[in-house]
Amino acid sequence: MVVEVGYAQGWDPEARAPWRPISAREARERDAAGLPYVVVYREPGREAPLEVRLVSWRDHYVGLWVYDAQGRRTHDLDMRVLDAPSRLLRRYTVAWHYTDPEMPEFDAKCPRTTVDLFPDGRGRRTQEPQGKGGGAHVTSPSLSDDERWMDRPAFGEWPLLSAEAHGLTEPPTFAAADPGVSGGRGEGADESESDSEGESEAGERGDGAAPVTCWRPPRPALPGLINELFRPGVRVTDGYHPEMTVVEPRRVACLRVPSGLLAVSGPDADAGDGPRITVPVPPGEYVVDEACVRYSYHCEWRNTEVTTTACTAVRLLVSETPAASWTMALAADDDPRLFIENQMTGFDTDGATGCFADAGAWEPLVALYVRGLIQGEPDLDGYEDIDDGSLFMQRTWDEASGGELMAFATTGDGTYPVWLGRSDAGELVAVVVLLEGMPEVLAERDGADAVA
Repeated sequence: MVVEVGYAQGWDPEARAPWRPISAREARERDAAGLPYVVVYREPGREAPLEVRLVSWRDHYVGLWVYDAQGRRTHDLDMRVLDAPSRLLRRYTVAWHYTDPEMPEFDAKCPRTTVDLFPDGRGRRTQEPQGKGGGAHVTSPSLSDDERWMDRPAFGEWPLLSAEAHGLTEPPTFAAADPGVSGGRGEGADESESDSEGESEAGERGDGAAPVTCWRPPRPALPGLINELFRPGVRVTDGYHPEMTVVEPRRVACLRVPSGLLAVSGPDADAGDGPRITVPVPPGEYVVDEACVRYSYHCEWRNTEVTTTACTAVRLLVSETPAASWTMALAADDDPRLFIENQMTGFDTDGATGCFADAGAWEPLVALYVRGLIQGEPDLDGYEDIDDGSLFMQRTWDEASGGELMAFATTGDGTYPVWLGRSDAGELVAVVVLLEGMPEVLAERDGADAVA
């Protein structure tokens, strides 16, 4: 079987077409420089590609998308290069098992299998025989080292990784694709001749901006417009209430962090390993406040319109300087090279509780929290319940160090990311925990709408 191979700077999954085809020589140069590019494998006469390999070594990533004859993606393999550059971890795999030739791509009812692997041997296989929402069977996959890792082929020496999925029993013969279809020369072809015209165009145009529909390397979850949650008058929606208006942030208290190391963690999930997230701050006392929104809804049991206020985020304010950017805080054992698309990391809670605390006094502060809340020890020095209508419920303080802990309610169990706001100069100005994800910010009304 002959398989045609072509190269491009990108791939548009909606059009199932390469973006900015390039020569094999330019692809080799991009590979060496770590720049993103794609390799498209096609069977002559078949409209949909057999597979598309997506490469960005600077992001430690190479992906593989496999397509069936109907043009539906059947496999999505995410591989990562870590400390050993000659090996690739099969980090994350999704396989869709379409039950009908007419079933749409990624149909919610399509059975699927997901495998999530880590370099330390941990992993999880999730089987959803009825698709999303139809129940899942989760197991720990028992895989050999060779099944978790693969040797990294040199440029031009990659096999057709989807051969088994397409039922091929013999290795294919690679040939250069028609430059008018997918651009450049294919793997296995003689690259001694240069495509001078293509190279000249590439040198003149640069990478440019790919269409929003084009593939890009995976990136972790983004924060959204966090600043807007603390700006009175901004209109947002949580998807359930069509319009909510941000009101003045509510100042709750001040937190003392004399050690200069802030902890943001779940005090209920502590297993003696210390706080999950720590953030260096200048030793001192910091304002703790809440982002709030006001909205109206129809109360059925009162049969009337009710206006109420709810909290969307909690913040420790390090400086009055506005945040120019937001990044996700990482724990000591978080490896960004392993993050898949939209992945979040943060602190875990089994009791719908988070806290800001002085990490230097973490153990005695959490011990007071447990004695006061869990064990219900009466008249406990260094512990108090907070009953001021805020999300903050408990406060503890360590007499020896002067460090404090303030626990707040989240909206449930799970993992909550911690967002770090920084100024234009890169200085930390705020630490924020979103309580239910980032609401959508609505467009500002024009003058006529505002008056009306």
